[in-house]
Amino acid sequence: MPRIKRIDTFMLQTFLPQFAMTFLICLFIVMMEFLWKYIDELVGKGLSIDVVAELFFYAALSMTPLALPLAVLLASLMTFGNLGEHVELTAMKSSGISLMRVMAPLAALMVLVVCGAFYFSNNVVPFSQVKMWTLLYSMRQKTPTLDIPEGTVFTQIPGYNLYVKHKDEANDMLYNLLIYDVSQGTGNPRIITADSGRMSFTEDYKHLVLNLYQGTWCEDMRSTGGGRMGQNLFRREAFHDKEIMIPYDNTFTRMDDETMRSQYVGKDIAELQHTIDSVQLRVDSVGAEITRDMRARSVLGVPTRRIVVKDNKTSLEIVPPVKVSRPLDFDSLVAQQPIAEQMQMVDQAMFYTQNQKQDFMFRGYALNDDNFVIRRHNIELFKKFTLSLACLVFFFIGAPLGAIIRKGCLGTPIVVSVMMFIVYYIFDNSGYKLARDGRWPVWQGMWLSTAVLAPLGVFLTKKAVEDSAVFNPDAYISFFRRITGMHQERKLALKEVIIDEVDADATLIQIGAFKQLCREFLDKYPGRQKYLDYWQYGYDKPMLRKLALDVDALVDNLANSRDQQILNKAEELPVIRQLLTYHPTNYPKLGMAISIIFPLGLPGYLVGLRHQRILKRDIAKAITTCDQLAELL
Repeated sequence: MPRIKRIDTFMLQTFLPQFAMTFLICLFIVMMEFLWKYIDELVGKGLSIDVVAELFFYAALSMTPLALPLAVLLASLMTFGNLGEHVELTAMKSSGISLMRVMAPLAALMVLVVCGAFYFSNNVVPFSQVKMWTLLYSMRQKTPTLDIPEGTVFTQIPGYNLYVKHKDEANDMLYNLLIYDVSQGTGNPRIITADSGRMSFTEDYKHLVLNLYQGTWCEDMRSTGGGRMGQNLFRREAFHDKEIMIPYDNTFTRMDDETMRSQYVGKDIAELQHTIDSVQLRVDSVGAEITRDMRARSVLGVPTRRIVVKDNKTSLEIVPPVKVSRPLDFDSLVAQQPIAEQMQMVDQAMFYTQNQKQDFMFRGYALNDDNFVIRRHNIELFKKFTLSLACLVFFFIGAPLGAIIRKGCLGTPIVVSVMMFIVYYIFDNSGYKLARDGRWPVWQGMWLSTAVLAPLGVFLTKKAVEDSAVFNPDAYISFFRRITGMHQERKLALKEVIIDEVDADATLIQIGAFKQLCREFLDKYPGRQKYLDYWQYGYDKPMLRKLALDVDALVDNLANSRDQQILNKAEELPVIRQLLTYHPTNYPKLGMAISIIFPLGLPGYLVGLRHQRILKRDIAKAITTCDQLAELL
């Protein structure tokens, strides 16, 4: 058994607290998203604390596979960012420990997390989702609690509209009530007014009791009266106190779990696969039956195939074609008929075609429903794999990112993590919708996010191992300058400690050699380069490289001077860049092809002329600056 080394325990002790903290944060975030989405189902229902807590508990279990990848991304980014920020990662690399060796114990841990997440998604999540959705649908069916406002018509009681002008919370009294009762239908309304009243529930909380005082009861009885007398029958009653009982179920009734257990959210992999196979078998059977029926339909009244039943097996048999002695011209036959019969034939053909179309469309709807069920079960099946594997993918994104950016606080890692998770969510949600609607195969839609992010993880890991400056702005600025030809300035500062003093005689010789090389270059290219010469040859690349090396060596030598005037003048020496526009290609035939075939030849030539003109101007300025430096020396 391999022995666990100190670096392994150190990495695990560093990562696990970060992972636990970020997991709780991410779980809280997804729970807030769940609460924001279903807040309307919970507010105003008078639900007890234990029911709401139970819903949140099962929701937290259901959201765990979604929170795990984001937690892994944030924790790995913070862990390796802290190691890079505190130079611990650099110390490990200087000791001969590669980044992959540092990541090895955490990668092994991520494999265990992936396995645990898969087991959790397959065994715990179906049970928790059944409980969560059962509670949620039960809450949707619960009647809202009565909180009658003042001065507003309250319409939450089915069949009743209630208006209260004033409430006394201390005595639980309602004053100046107006009740509009349409529980018997709008054709038999009742209007009740009362000076005051009190509202309560029965012991079983299934009826609302209104005790009214000093009021009137008005009822239109025209719909219930018979004959001519009933058409003008009204009822008006004045009362001192009256009790009205209204059906109003205020109890919380939990639905049966079996309803949700039969849905795709309540099934594990074996049950999902069993349902998929069963529904697919039915789809294949119905599809074969529809195909057989379509083939057996007659064409223009002439059957082409007939159904044959033999040994309890149904098959199609081709009907021999009808032979005619001479070709028939159907258009001429139809044209010989009277207009009325022609119209009748067209109407019959349209009626027959429409019936056939509606018949097959109706049978196709059933197939579409079954195919939708198959897709939803397949989506749930693949989701158990994709969400689990996303933990490993996000680890190989977060760990290299942390090693590259070297920031371990909550600021930068959270920003980067949120951006990466948004990218993941966009691709994952897009793939889910494309798979759900049947536009893509389910496996393509569900693996889309993994297929996009996995190469990114490989790329970042490779760059982190090579210590590449992926996020170094200076590298991108230098590349942008090389492409656009932007001017680059030198910056020199007076050194406090100088080891190699400037030798004036040797420096003058160095300046003279550099000036001679500059003059040779200007003499070699005195004027504007021709179009074909530019694309075939360009400027002499080895000579340009020699100029760049010589001017850099001269500046490095002058940087050791104690004279600020020499340093200021050395800053004026230009940076000789190796732009692509100086020498477009190393192959003359390729340059000739570009100049002739491609339409970019002329614009590229114009840009190249501009860069060449700037280069010769810089070289001429370098000669002048060298003369001034020689005088100062």
